[in-house]
Amino acid sequence: MPIPTEPIGSIPRPPELIEGMRQFAAGRISQDDMRSLYDRATHDTIQRFEATGSPVITDGEQTKPSFATYPIHGLETLAPGGVTIPFADGHTRQLPRLTAGPFHYGTYAAQFLDEARKHTRLPVKQAVISASALSLLYPQDGLPGYSKETFLDDLVREAEQDIRRCLTRGAYNVQIDFTEARLSVKLDPSKQLLGAFVALNNRVLERFTAAERQRIGVHTCPGGDQDSTHSADVDYADLLPGLFELKVGNFYIQLASEKDRGRVLRIIKEHASPSQKVFVGVIDPINPRIETPEEVRDRVLEAAEVIPLSQLGTTDDCGFAPFADDTSTARDTAFAKIRARVAGTKLAAKALGV
Repeated sequence: MPIPTEPIGSIPRPPELIEGMRQFAAGRISQDDMRSLYDRATHDTIQRFEATGSPVITDGEQTKPSFATYPIHGLETLAPGGVTIPFADGHTRQLPRLTAGPFHYGTYAAQFLDEARKHTRLPVKQAVISASALSLLYPQDGLPGYSKETFLDDLVREAEQDIRRCLTRGAYNVQIDFTEARLSVKLDPSKQLLGAFVALNNRVLERFTAAERQRIGVHTCPGGDQDSTHSADVDYADLLPGLFELKVGNFYIQLASEKDRGRVLRIIKEHASPSQKVFVGVIDPINPRIETPEEVRDRVLEAAEVIPLSQLGTTDDCGFAPFADDTSTARDTAFAKIRARVAGTKLAAKALGV
């Protein structure tokens, strides 16, 4: 497409898959039963993604327990009681905490990519969790015989492998989910925490060549779970200058649900370098109303007044169901919104003569 457009990642799971996950957790169905449910959900998701006309697709993260915890799912060196993330509607999500080292991933995202590519010939992008998000697993009071510095060294190595395996196995590109970035500014207005997160993620990114980093991107949003957010009240002016210090080629930025999109676009233009592509959010997954292609077109044209066309792409503000149990958005609604994004981006390209 003249103006590139990509999804963020997650799609609401089919009801039978969500129920199957509950049954499996309770020991009522077998691993083979779960594999069959996962395979059917992935196949159906990719078929429906292809039907939207999206030039780049994902597997909808159908087999991930969540966008954040897939690498550590099932590890024995974890315990409850980690960092709690509060959302505006009052619900929370809680990370586990690490109980011993050395730290390693139990699952790499390339596993999901391999399965997805069996079902399609279209380019498949793969989302991975940021090293900064997983750094929150380390307990504040430390671990005997396993320093935080050693943990971070292990984490950086594992995060690099997570990305590199996806690139070498044919991912169209790799998107680092960095939704804790905006939250970090809320937790620490001095922005020292944000600076530490950016520095840690850059430790990972510096292990890649400049050409490889053009196939790596970062996604930021104020969190999106059960139709609520955790940091939408944080001013983008406090986040974006630090965010653009990340050494990646692509940025996927929530924008459709922002109150003053024009102001945010001007901040983006000020801080994005000419070599960086900016995918602006033109679809709000939290709003149940399905955008029209014409609304999307107008949002793209608004962005094109500020961002050079050579750097502009479109995306969704966030994934539609980043946690496996999130049923706040209907599956049909998610795909209708994606169709609107694709069609609206095409309308904008036509209006711009590209």
